[in-house]
Amino acid sequence: MKFYPEGTLTNNPENIRYLRSPEAFREAIENNITLEARAIMCDNEHNLIVDLPFGKGIIPRIDGAVGIDDGTTKDIALISRVNKPVCFKPLCIETDSDGVITAILSRKLAQQECLKEYVRNLKNGQIINAKITHFESFGCFVDIGCGLPSLIPIDAISVSRISHPTDRFSNGQEILAVVKSVDGNKVYLSHKELLGTWEENASKFQSGQTVSGIVRSVESYGVFVELAPNLAGLAEPFENVKEGQSASVYIKAIIPDKMKVKLIIVDVFDDERHARPIEYYINDGVLSRWEYSTQNCTKEIVTEF
Repeated sequence: MKFYPEGTLTNNPENIRYLRSPEAFREAIENNITLEARAIMCDNEHNLIVDLPFGKGIIPRIDGAVGIDDGTTKDIALISRVNKPVCFKPLCIETDSDGVITAILSRKLAQQECLKEYVRNLKNGQIINAKITHFESFGCFVDIGCGLPSLIPIDAISVSRISHPTDRFSNGQEILAVVKSVDGNKVYLSHKELLGTWEENASKFQSGQTVSGIVRSVESYGVFVELAPNLAGLAEPFENVKEGQSASVYIKAIIPDKMKVKLIIVDVFDDERHARPIEYYINDGVLSRWEYSTQNCTKEIVTEF
């Protein structure tokens, strides 16, 4: 059985079939199928109300997420699901005297199954699917399956430094991540190891080219310009330049044994475009060691899994 971040199953034909009628829904109950639909309300008791084609679904607060019962998960984890897809196990279906159909659901049971069958079996270095759920200044939180959260720290997002995770990602974006470690129900993730080594990134550029970049840091001795998420170069000082601006830069020199790219800024300007599409150099499998550094460079940047 595969486990996915919430939002993946909504348009799945099997999910649609099980939700189309009470009879099909009862079949899902018998087969212990995990389903998905949109939460449309969190009531004053923090029960999640789910929109179903044949009636109303209710996820009682205590069944809203793993950890709600013992306080390790806060109720914001329920409130924040309103107007978003939620996964759940269907428990039962009831019809009152007026013919109103209500289904009782459990998101917690779906998450417990995901923990047992998937999360606790993850290996260090394993590449997994994840979905951005929200941002903090120190990193981004992702859904690794059935709404279970994990954090990618800001310094693990890319080698090129960013001031905030929104410089690299957008909310709801589907990404890949690599498992650093697993400790019970907690999974620690990284991302930069999938974006290529210095040599892999630098091979796309040549001295004498003028290319686009993003200003990441302005120092007294020069301006750091990102050419790719895992590659930045140092340009000579330039007047009236600010972090986050787009730049046109002339590549003066590429020096592999020092992992340096020397640049000259041609122009800078404000650009409202969203984060660039992510190019992954590694898409699947299990990593044991990743070395960013070039062979002859004295500076070593390595991740051991």
